[in-house]
Formats: sequence, structure tokens, C-alpha cells
Amino acid sequence: MKTGLDHLPAGKRRELEHVQTVLMEEFDKALVGATQPWRREGKIQKIILFGSFSRRDWVDEPQNGYQSDWDLLIIVSDEKLTAIGEYWWEAEEKLLRDKRVKRPVNLIVHTLDQVNQALIKGEYFWVDICRDGVMLFERPGHPLASPQPLTPADAYEMAKRYFDVHSSSSANWIETAEETRTKIARGETWANKAAFHLHQAVETAYACFLLVRTLYRPRSHNIKLLRSLSEGLDKRLVTAWPRAIKKDRSRFELLKRAYVEARYSEHYEISADELETLTKCALELRNLVEEVCRERLEDLREEAEGK
Repeated sequence: MKTGLDHLPAGKRRELEHVQTVLMEEFDKALVGATQPWRREGKIQKIILFGSFSRRDWVDEPQNGYQSDWDLLIIVSDEKLTAIGEYWWEAEEKLLRDKRVKRPVNLIVHTLDQVNQALIKGEYFWVDICRDGVMLFERPGHPLASPQPLTPADAYEMAKRYFDVHSSSSANWIETAEETRTKIARGETWANKAAFHLHQAVETAYACFLLVRTLYRPRSHNIKLLRSLSEGLDKRLVTAWPRAIKKDRSRFELLKRAYVEARYSEHYEISADELETLTKCALELRNLVEEVCRERLEDLREEAEGK
């Protein structure tokens, strides 16, 4: 794994160093007053940059509404410390408001055992991180396992199973959302239900892509995170969501919030027009995911058959 950031411009290196500092400071604050040994002795063992900024294929087009995000893997000493809402939410919120941070920061948090088990299985996502990632911080004595090759046949079978389950599930969620939209005239709560169903369709579509492409998906319902990870792997998915103007970006944010707020907040509102536009985007996304996943499966099948 790489350890240097010389490939990044000086400004981006400073930005990333600041992000790392905030993450470590906020994690320490989250452990203040801990009494349980696992929490009192909790440690960040590694911070690894992955994704476009480690692969050197990042995009910086703020004028078009598209910038690559910082993608960071944080390895912690106990599985309980992977809970985003309890140990990482404050850090995410602080980074979101920090004017020194020019782009979103995506966090995935796992234990060393979880990562090493995935490396031993040869799961592509983790093998790619070992190959392309940049170690930003590391405590001694916690080595990563050597990646083991996954047989082409096993890779194809795993990806095919993921595709069969999640592709049909995404289609079902879109169908449910469209059926729910027809009931909006009966009352405003139906619009919220449609928004939640549409969120699930989009989340499942991204899960389908990530699982087929990498055999991994984060344990997250944050479709902005899932979108960023997916688009970083295949730029064709970018076209599903217009983002050049604020109104387009606001619609996606409204859909992102639907997972919680459309179900539980009395203040969440979404119009029929917004739902119609978002549905068109979700359908476009699903079609794109279907296309790129079938391409990936064909490549894996040919490799498995030795063609």
C-alpha cells in the first residue's frame, strides 16, 4: 500500500491533513468519560485514503456541480466503535460545516478483523484498497492480511447472486413508489411514503452496482455516500442525476433525507412534481446500473470460462 501523497496538489494535501486531524480529535472526544474497557481503550488503528484521490482519477468541476469526494476507510479496535451515529456523527457534521474542507468526506468504518477476513476471501473492494489506497495513519502491530485471489468462478457466482437479488428488488421498490404516487390525492402522507419507497429503490440500485462491481457495499442508507462510491468506479452513472443547478442538487438532498424524515418528521414535505422528476432519475439510474452490471457479469463469466 502507498504511503505518500505527492500526487496530490499542495492545497488538497493540506485539506486532507485537516480532515484527518478533525476525525481523530472528534473520535477522542466521543470516548471521553468511557467506563467500558473496549471504549476506554478504543483506538483508531488505521486511516486509509481510497477511491479517486488515491487512484489519481479525481474530478474537480465545481462549476458543473461535480467534485470527487474524500473516501476514507477507518479501522478501529472494536466493532462497537464502527457505529457511525454514536462515534462518527459529530465528526461528519463538523467536516460538513468546515470551510477548510472543500468537498464531502465519506467514511466507512470497520475493524481490522472485518477487513482482514474480506482480504482473505479476496473480495475485490478490499483488494483494490490494498493495491491503490494510501495509508494516512497507522498504529504499529496491526498488519493487514495479504490479499488472497478469488477464483474467477467464485467471483462470477457471488456477483450473479447479488445481481439477481438486488436488481429485482430495486425494480420492485420503483414499482411500489409509482403505485404510491397515484394515491397522493388522498392525503399528503402518501407523498412521503412514495419518497421513502423511491429512496429505497435508489439505495438498492447502488447496492446492486457496488456488490456486482466490488462484492462489497457499506452498511449505510446514505445514498449520497453510495452515489459517490459508485460514480467513482463508473462515471457513466453520473448522468442519472443532473446537478449543474441548485434545484437539481436540492431534489437529490430531499430524496436523501427521505429515509428518516419521510417516515418520522412532520416537517418533511415533497411535491408531486419533485417526486415525478426524482422518479425519472431513479429509473435512469436503474437502467444504467442494469447495463453496467450485465457488462461486468459478462466479463466475469468469460474469465471464469477461460475465454
